[in-house]
Amino acid sequence: MKVTVVGAGNVGATCADVLAYREIANEVVLVDIKEGIAEGKSLDIWQKAPIDLYDTRTVGVTNDYKRTADSDVVVITSGLPRKPGMSRDDLIETNAGIVKSVTEQVVAYSPNAVIIVVSNPLDVMTYQAHITSKLPRTKVIGMAGILDTARYRAFLAEALNVSPKDIQAVLLGGHGDTMVPLPRYTTVGGIPVTELIEADKLDAIIERTKVGGGELVKLMGTSAWYAPGSAAAQMTEAIIRDQKRVFPVCIKLEGEYGIDNCYLGVPVILGKNGVEKIIELKLTEAELAELRTSRDHVLEVMSVLDKLSK
Repeated sequence: MKVTVVGAGNVGATCADVLAYREIANEVVLVDIKEGIAEGKSLDIWQKAPIDLYDTRTVGVTNDYKRTADSDVVVITSGLPRKPGMSRDDLIETNAGIVKSVTEQVVAYSPNAVIIVVSNPLDVMTYQAHITSKLPRTKVIGMAGILDTARYRAFLAEALNVSPKDIQAVLLGGHGDTMVPLPRYTTVGGIPVTELIEADKLDAIIERTKVGGGELVKLMGTSAWYAPGSAAAQMTEAIIRDQKRVFPVCIKLEGEYGIDNCYLGVPVILGKNGVEKIIELKLTEAELAELRTSRDHVLEVMSVLDKLSK
């Protein structure tokens, strides 16, 4: 099995490292536009194979998409972070151009691959990759829900002083402060979380989750990479190994939850074909209202891309 990771920055390199260490694929190809970066990082990952005892071969290339041919999964992490003075529209225009170019080259050499988008703004970049690739919606998905639920579960584990392994949770909606955590679907070892923590503390954790990425930017001056890279690798593993895992991922909705033509995070079954099934939860009116608010925000951002494309 073969996986390509486009973008050898912190997120892409972390993803490639996790894929290699867990022996998820036989070969991982790391691609970047900057000469020597992908080659160097992939060589570094390969050189620790005798230490960490794995067989996955990592290869780095500079803009050589021929080397990515016949990949089973392609993870796109390419794009620029938002810089001071850069408007949201500027960021969308810049990164949409990057994602469009990458997707065209990916599909040319790996027409049967499942594409996982990590580039930001996540929801609209998934939209860009989907319309560019012309692949079924089930094969072009965005990584956000796994990262957001991981942050939520980590904060809960800390507050409850329990193992994060025992916490299960679901979030819906866009990636960012309009995400929709669902406390009544959150459990700790099968116990509803609402029975283990006070409502005000749970609300505070939910609010912290919504701005989880921003908290890290304030601390480090840059966005996160360990958790996002690992989340993309976990999605890749579910596809490569046909695990039928239930994860929240960003996908184009076509009537699910009463929403059409919008890219939002929802729970799905992830397997060898990408999204095998979209799971529709029975939401309360309050939860549906929050999801519609998230939808409206994402549609607003999608409209920026539509205007740029005209």
